[in-house]
Amino acid sequence: MDEIVKKLKIESDKKFNIKDHDPAYSANYKKEDSLDVLNGLKAEMDDLQEKLYASDRYSLLIIFQAMDAAGKDSAIAHVMSGVNPQGCQVFSFKQPSSEDYDHDFLWRHYKALPENGRIGIHNRSHYENVLVCKVHPELVLKEKPPTISSIKDVDDKFWKKRYESIADFEKHLSRNGTVVIKFFLNVSKAEQKERFIARIDDPTKNWKFSSFDIDERQLWDDYMKAYEEAIAATTTESAPWYIIPADKKWFTRIAISKIIVDTLKSLDLKFPEISAEEKAKLEENKKRLNKEK
Repeated sequence: MDEIVKKLKIESDKKFNIKDHDPAYSANYKKEDSLDVLNGLKAEMDDLQEKLYASDRYSLLIIFQAMDAAGKDSAIAHVMSGVNPQGCQVFSFKQPSSEDYDHDFLWRHYKALPENGRIGIHNRSHYENVLVCKVHPELVLKEKPPTISSIKDVDDKFWKKRYESIADFEKHLSRNGTVVIKFFLNVSKAEQKERFIARIDDPTKNWKFSSFDIDERQLWDDYMKAYEEAIAATTTESAPWYIIPADKKWFTRIAISKIIVDTLKSLDLKFPEISAEEKAKLEENKKRLNKEK
């Protein structure tokens, strides 16, 4: 396992605290070299993705979670730009619809899973149901869970069961060939402030900003606690969490790329081998083509 990948991975048997992870960490990399490093990783990823698609045995689900302005969208755009679009699909989950609320909280995410041979990216995910919903428990009432009649019922037992549901869901995916990796883009509160101001100052980015973002920023400590609890409860060997430093976007992209490449390499992917009979047919077809005028 790559050293950076190992450093950023959260182990299930160790105590986890977000404050122990530096949002500005960049290993020994320099910004001026980052583009060459990222291009090299993209080339590796492209080769591995082609083998993933051709072998048609596994799928890869990549989950992105973060506070606002952490750089999820740009990370996805830059990291996956070298991958064949036919083999990659991105879903961005917004507020649940009335149809979503008439099903269990995992339903709409299950519908968006990648099929064999493909890479699926969930920009926000089923984890919103233990993050924003934990900070705003009144949202749970919209789901109409049968055991919940009021906010006071959304207690520690409720969240423990929800973590268990998520872990079971991801174990099921792993057993059936979907490799799950989860990224928390760890942006500092100071860097988020600078990015919010930049959005306000740039007319082309005004659309990205909402006063709601500032309201949620006031709940920063609540969100950090929710992330810590969710990550600690759901990181496993089959579906690990990685804490990605997000203050330096150029390193964020390198770190994510390294983890994806490392994960795909671990699958020992190969192009399918054809039988001797099929090889003979290929040679016969080659001869036919060469005879054409």
